[in-house]
Amino acid sequence: MSGLLCYCRQGFEPELAAELTERAGQAGIAGYARTRRNDGYVLYACEPDQVDTLSELLPWRGLIFARQKLRVLAELPQLDPTDRITPILAALEGQSRFGDLWVEHPDSDAGKPLAGLARSFGNALRPALRKAGLLSDKPNAKLPRLHITFVDGTHAFVSVADTRDSAPWPLGIPRLKLLPEAPSRSALKLEEALMTLLDADERERLVKAGMKAADLGAAPGGWTWVLTRQHMKVSSIDNGPLRQHVLDTGLVEHLRADGFHWQPEQPLDWMVCDMVEQPRKVAERMATWLREGWCRHTIFNLKLPMKKRWDETALCLELFAQQAGKPLLIRAKQLYHDREEITVFVTPLSRR
Repeated sequence: MSGLLCYCRQGFEPELAAELTERAGQAGIAGYARTRRNDGYVLYACEPDQVDTLSELLPWRGLIFARQKLRVLAELPQLDPTDRITPILAALEGQSRFGDLWVEHPDSDAGKPLAGLARSFGNALRPALRKAGLLSDKPNAKLPRLHITFVDGTHAFVSVADTRDSAPWPLGIPRLKLLPEAPSRSALKLEEALMTLLDADERERLVKAGMKAADLGAAPGGWTWVLTRQHMKVSSIDNGPLRQHVLDTGLVEHLRADGFHWQPEQPLDWMVCDMVEQPRKVAERMATWLREGWCRHTIFNLKLPMKKRWDETALCLELFAQQAGKPLLIRAKQLYHDREEITVFVTPLSRR
C-alpha cells in the first residue's frame, strides 16, 4: 500500500476524497481515494514511485479538508493483538531513523475508544524502536516523524510525516482552551485560524500591536476580543450588542451598521468576518474589500451547504480570486473549531 493518509472531520470524508482526487488529477497523478463516511480519514492510493511527488504537489497547508497529511509506508489490516510490534518493525525495515513517534486514532465515534490503546501501545513501541535504531532518544523535529494510526484494534497504518509539511499537533488538532472572558466559542475559530493558516514568520510580520482592523458581524464580540488580545484597534460592525468587557478594553469602536454594506473611511490592516450568509455572497463581498484596497489582510468564514460541499468550496474560492482582481495568497481550511464551514486567510502575494 502506498499513498497519502489524511485525517478530517467526521462526516467530511467525501469532501476530502473529492479534493484529493481533483488535485491529484490536476497534477497528472493517477490514483483513487478510499474511505467510508464517518471514518474520519481518507486514504489516497497511488503508485509507490509517485507518492513523494504527490505529497510535494499537495502541501498540508494547501489542503482544505485535511487536518493532517501523512505518507503511508504500510497498511497492516490483520494485526495479532498479542504482538502488534513485530509486524510494525518488519514494515519499517530499511527506513532511516525517526525523530518522534505519534500513535493515533481517527477523531471519530469509532476511533475515540482507541485512545487508551494508542497511549499504551506508544509506551511499548518506543523502546522497541529505539532498540532497533529507528527512533531518536529525544524528539528531534529535524527528522521525519513516525505515525501509527489505529483504525481498529487489529488494523493500523504505518506512516511518516515531514515535520515541515504536516500539522504539528496530534490528530492534527490544536488544543485550545476557551477562556472565561471569551464572549463566545467562536473566538476559538479565529485563534485557531491564526495558528493554522499563518506560519510563525507570517504571524510575527502580519499580526502586530497597533494595527487597525474591522470585525464584520461582530456581536457578541468573540473575534473582536481575539483581535484586542493582539492589541489591535478594532471597528466592530454589528447592529447587535457587544459584551461590555470587550468595549472596556478601550480598543474597540462599536458601529451599529450592516456588515455587508459598511466600508472604512481609510484602508485597514485587517478585516475579519464570521457572518452567517450564503457563501457566494460572502465571497463576493470579501473580494470587494480586497479589490478596493479597504484592507490588506483578511480572515473570513464560508458557511457550506449540506450537499456538494467540495463543489461549492471550489466555486466560492475561484469566484473570490477572480473578483478580487489582484495577486493574492489564499489559504483555506476546515478548522477543528469550524462546523459546516471553512475558514479562509488572504494576504497580498507581494507582501510575503
